[in-house]
Amino acid sequence: MINKKNTTKRSAWAWIPTLYIAEGLPNVIVTSVAVVLYMQMGLSDAEIGLYTGWLGLPWIIKPLWSPFVDLYKTKRWWVLFTQMLLGSSLAGIAFTLNTDLWFQGTMFCFFLMAFSSATHDIAADGYYMLELDEHRQAWFVGIRNTFYRLAVIFGNGVLVPVAGLLQEAYPDSKAFAWSLVFYGTAALFIMLWLWHSYMMPKATADVQRNSSAAEIVRGLKTMLVAFIHKMPWKPMLAAILFILFYRFPEALLNAMSKTFLTRPQEDGGLGLTLAQYGLSYGTVGLIGLLLGGIVGGWLASRDGLKHWLWPMVCAITLPDIVYVYMSLAMPENMFLISSCIFIEQFGYGLGFTALTLYMLYFSMGEFKTSHYAICTGISYLGLQVPAMFSGFIKDAVGYSTFFIIVMALCSVTFLVTAFIRIDAKFGRK
Repeated sequence: MINKKNTTKRSAWAWIPTLYIAEGLPNVIVTSVAVVLYMQMGLSDAEIGLYTGWLGLPWIIKPLWSPFVDLYKTKRWWVLFTQMLLGSSLAGIAFTLNTDLWFQGTMFCFFLMAFSSATHDIAADGYYMLELDEHRQAWFVGIRNTFYRLAVIFGNGVLVPVAGLLQEAYPDSKAFAWSLVFYGTAALFIMLWLWHSYMMPKATADVQRNSSAAEIVRGLKTMLVAFIHKMPWKPMLAAILFILFYRFPEALLNAMSKTFLTRPQEDGGLGLTLAQYGLSYGTVGLIGLLLGGIVGGWLASRDGLKHWLWPMVCAITLPDIVYVYMSLAMPENMFLISSCIFIEQFGYGLGFTALTLYMLYFSMGEFKTSHYAICTGISYLGLQVPAMFSGFIKDAVGYSTFFIIVMALCSVTFLVTAFIRIDAKFGRK
């Protein structure tokens, strides 16, 4: 049995990085790695788009069951429970890949993973807000975002290439190669579960609850009413629009920037090889992202979110112009290309801090876990829907015009930011 006195003294550095790796990795597996898996298993693009599109649903509708996390057990209990489910679902994918019902089995396990991951997000973010005071929340927001993004990079930049290497070793069975990848990832989640079982403190504010079904339904109603009445309707509308549209240009840019870097020059892209892409985007870009997130958290914890809000808005929007430049100049110099990617990714890491902190600020109060879950669901909706149409726009106008449109739509981010209100003291020590 863990000594409570000892656990409460553990540094937040001992659990925040790994907690947000555990939050980010299932998301990238469901939304990105699954696409590559099903493509290699022979599904058509139409089937892949249809089936994997549905897998993102739990992250959008997770506010519907967030009261269960608020009103039953503790946030720490939910974190550990869902990490066990995530490990089990990964092992389930690995096992069913080698059966006759591989598609039905893997889809079921992916849905279980998506549901568990969305629930883990609610509990982890709630625990973060309960265990850390306001100042430390601001300080660590860049750290948590950084490790979340590291998990995303790990999913695309490690798991997929490892599957390719294993397919060279086992050329007769792609399913077996992929199953080894998922077994390995399941083992990683079991280790994360064991680590957090020991390293996550039992927060004093994380009170255990065992509410009945009727109490949970009443709690859901009360939570929703409290959310609707957090502010007068005009500031409330401004807050919702900010959360929904703050990343609107990035939502359009995200997928198309990757295809622009790797598509052949005759198709309008830069034609980078996978090795060049890995160096420029996966290494140099990652360094920029990490530094941006860390700097953003440090600045907000020093001077408060309000002080740095507009510089962060500029950081997440204006650097997108590097893609306009590259689509017009079509540079071949890797140092120049990598520098452009570094600037854009640093800006994104810095600017994303503002959204995360604002959602924490907006969610303060009795139902902070559920309200934060609603905010992240709204934010995810604002990121997911534009991305679904970005390819159609790019195909219609070409890369250069598409990136110019993205720059023009940066005005949306500035517009929704202009109407929000933030306490000048929020985030400062």
